[in-house]
Amino acid sequence: MPNSSSISEFLLLALADTWQLQLLHFWLLLGIYLAALLGNGLISTAVACDHRLHTPMYFFLLNLALLDLGCISTTLPRAMANALWHTRDISYAGCAAQVFFFVFFISAEYSLLTIMSYDRYVAICKPLHYGTLLGSRACATMAAAQHNMLFSFLVPLHCHTALKSLHLCRPEGLVCLTTALLSLQ
Repeated sequence: MPNSSSISEFLLLALADTWQLQLLHFWLLLGIYLAALLGNGLISTAVACDHRLHTPMYFFLLNLALLDLGCISTTLPRAMANALWHTRDISYAGCAAQVFFFVFFISAEYSLLTIMSYDRYVAICKPLHYGTLLGSRACATMAAAQHNMLFSFLVPLHCHTALKSLHLCRPEGLVCLTTALLSLQ
């Protein structure tokens, strides 16, 4: 009879063992989170409220700010809760969901940065054609293609199914898990 076990939760390493350092880490993470919320919120508000900023560059910048909010909200609240409540475990489903959404938002940001680089290419290299090449219809089409996020959805789905099939108790499972996690960074 082979030895088999299932994983229901992961144990996380704490940033520090003493309570005072954990509180310091909590306050640092909270400061970073609030700064990101404030900065991205100000960008979103400024672009939405000022009609002079309704250009393709600022439209894509607004989308990037919203994706950044999603990305940082995926990881930092859990890290702050772990530091504050002195917990060191995360459920397997919670870990898989966190990795899935983090990779999802990062992939979406990369595709949006690609679209933004095309916008800047057209603005610099073809300034007289900028209005025709990147009109409101073209921006809406590119944003819809980016928000479709088929690529952004398939990358984390592929990682999730690959990680789900690993047997983490065997040495080759740990090597594959380490390789998969390092490739995400």
